[in-house]
Amino acid sequence: MAANTVEAGLEERWRDILSVHARTMCEIDRVLHPHGLGASDFEVLDILVSSTPEAQAPCRVQNLVGRVHLSQSALSRLIGRLEKDGLVERSVCAEDRRGVYVTLTPKGRALHAEVLPLQRAALARMLGA
Repeated sequence: MAANTVEAGLEERWRDILSVHARTMCEIDRVLHPHGLGASDFEVLDILVSSTPEAQAPCRVQNLVGRVHLSQSALSRLIGRLEKDGLVERSVCAEDRRGVYVTLTPKGRALHAEVLPLQRAALARMLGA
């Protein structure tokens, strides 16, 4: 009987985590939508800003895969949209032709700076900070 109680407690905690995640993502989507971004778009820009503080430093797409909770193909499509919008640029790694670099453009860096307070405020509202 105790094992079922433990399992039920774990399931409830898991569902609570999923619920908080879904509500938070929806809130971030809502506040960023007027700026042409979604929560996952912002996450990629935010990672690029924090991992490549120099204005033109590239980041390997492979390094983003583990940090953005998307499949590699979904991440590639997202980066394609960001590139089409002029927020990032892609280039092939000269040493390893299979590797792809992503570089934040000045437009992408400016948009990130503009919406960062909105995303952080949404996190504070949703996570009670």
